[in-house]
Amino acid sequence: MPELPEVEVVRRGLAEFVVGRTIESVIVTHPRSVRRHLEGAADLAARMAGQRVAAAERRGKYLWLTFDDGDDALVVHLGMSGQMLVQPADAPLEKHAHIQATLHDGTQLRFVDQRTFGGWALAPLVEVDGTLVPEPVAHIARDPLDPRFDREAAVAAIRAKQSEIKRVLLDQSVISGVGNIYADESLWRARLHGNRLASGLTRPALRALLDAVTAVMSEALAEGGTSFDALYVNVNGESGYFERALAVYGREDEPCRRCGAPIVRERFMNRSSYSCPRCQPKPRRR
Repeated sequence: MPELPEVEVVRRGLAEFVVGRTIESVIVTHPRSVRRHLEGAADLAARMAGQRVAAAERRGKYLWLTFDDGDDALVVHLGMSGQMLVQPADAPLEKHAHIQATLHDGTQLRFVDQRTFGGWALAPLVEVDGTLVPEPVAHIARDPLDPRFDREAAVAAIRAKQSEIKRVLLDQSVISGVGNIYADESLWRARLHGNRLASGLTRPALRALLDAVTAVMSEALAEGGTSFDALYVNVNGESGYFERALAVYGREDEPCRRCGAPIVRERFMNRSSYSCPRCQPKPRRR
């Protein structure tokens, strides 16, 4: 699943190539791509036609476009394989292009989704903590790259959780934007094992962890995100390169970049966790 850096790369592309342009028409060719828009494809297409895109916004892993009328936002769910591509209208249509929005300048914004887990949906904007966000995003916490992110409030929220620290990092209502990849990378930088109890960590340790989260995602963003296959691309279809700098994720049995011990992989929430057994010792059983 794309995490904050990958979604931010897409947002920046939309801000450059789509914001300020007017949508002339929308064509939906796969019903699953609008299944979250309960009124259906025809309603979404009719309501978007003639709208001028005002801004491309993001909170954590959530992405949306706002329009000049200010009432609704287009929430974009990238899912596991969703791409937002800006193409000339006469460019060959991608095999899995399920939504086409034609803009007034002749370009198209295409939603390409091989696995059809993602989609578009219009949702009303609501005010949360002084910021307008789409209603489905109202429960999502601010992310560490948000200028209004409150590190001390996040530390307090994390310490209140009687759960493993990695599980808390993945809780988007506590801190948003972090997924499996960047959780492992941040924990490695902070020298913490993901099974450590969040409530048992000191405030300085949690501040250091949040600083690691911020640093690793900022560095990933500078590299265009992490691309393990052709599905993770920006609006121009280009892949990111942060995979080359990953310290632990996906590096089972390879030497730790800090101490040389072999990286280990463990099962965690139906997925995998990667860590260094020497730099990140497991907590004692409670």
